[in-house]
Amino acid sequence: MSDPPIGRDDDDYGAYVHVPFCAHKCDYCAFATWTGHEHLIDAYLAAVRREIRRAVDEGIPPLTSVFVGGGTPTLLRPDALAALIEELPTSPLAEVTVECNPESLTAAHIEAFRAAGVNRLSVGVQSMVDHVLEALGRRHDRSNAASAVALARAGGITNINLDVIYGAVGESVEDWRATLDEIVALEPEHISAYALTVEGGTPLAADASRHPVDDDQADMYVLAAELLGNAGFEWYEISNWAKPGRQCRHNQLYWSQGNYRGFGCAAHSHQDGRRWWNVRTPERFVELIERGAPPEAGSEVLAADTRRVEGLQLSLRTSRGVPADALSDEDASALEGLVERVDDRVFLTRAGRMLANEVAVRLH
Repeated sequence: MSDPPIGRDDDDYGAYVHVPFCAHKCDYCAFATWTGHEHLIDAYLAAVRREIRRAVDEGIPPLTSVFVGGGTPTLLRPDALAALIEELPTSPLAEVTVECNPESLTAAHIEAFRAAGVNRLSVGVQSMVDHVLEALGRRHDRSNAASAVALARAGGITNINLDVIYGAVGESVEDWRATLDEIVALEPEHISAYALTVEGGTPLAADASRHPVDDDQADMYVLAAELLGNAGFEWYEISNWAKPGRQCRHNQLYWSQGNYRGFGCAAHSHQDGRRWWNVRTPERFVELIERGAPPEAGSEVLAADTRRVEGLQLSLRTSRGVPADALSDEDASALEGLVERVDDRVFLTRAGRMLANEVAVRLH
């Protein structure tokens, strides 16, 4: 059984660049990010540039997508971040995305990004309701989101994603509706709407009174699907909607088991079934690069059957679905209402998207 790639060509190759610095760590965040490490920024950027140059010397192919994330990339000086991006060997039509927080994006960033080939921004809006932003531990307010989009548009960025999160303590369905209405009014090309999850070791995890309520999040997901669909956004992955032709090329590379390189601390890479990842802390990463040692912390090679099943589980989450024979007739019957069959493929229903893991474990 073979399953064609999702939204990518066989020669697509991506890069992720990790910027681990934040001015403030949000209460729900478990990513490899740090505050109070500004003294490391210059050394870290120099180390990442050296890592990229090593990869170029090894002969990595032209990159069809780049994603600079973190952390807060827009904490860096615009020229410094642009210089880092310019080290990457991109193809002429590459999608180049930079993540940003609304409150730290400036016109100088936009100008530098455009000069470096950035053509897509992903803005961490999270909510357009101030008391929800406060509950999430965010430092911006709703006006910052509109200002960031206006800056990007004025600077010539024509592809914008807005990230939002639902399920914070004190957020009502009407609060969530207000957020959806306001982000749609900003006319982005792409919207990512994520359910708030509780990650171990975070301030959110330590306070059970702030944990999301499953039933509320289910209602909010249904509302998002309805409102975004009515606004002309096409659902193409459980948490992602896009205007026609504006799906994120880089994320599709991940969902279709494509090849990519990760640069910086904690960054992950994949090449034809081998995955590896860098050391987690920026200090250790800089130390290894400066003495000429590889920053790799670990790796794994996926067995063929493991890779095949993982590919099905990823594809299931997308609008492409999976081949019908990936589920037995018995399993398909047991999952009635969660999946639907159209010709020779099986797709998650809207209800199934909220219970995707229950479907995924039955794939074979």
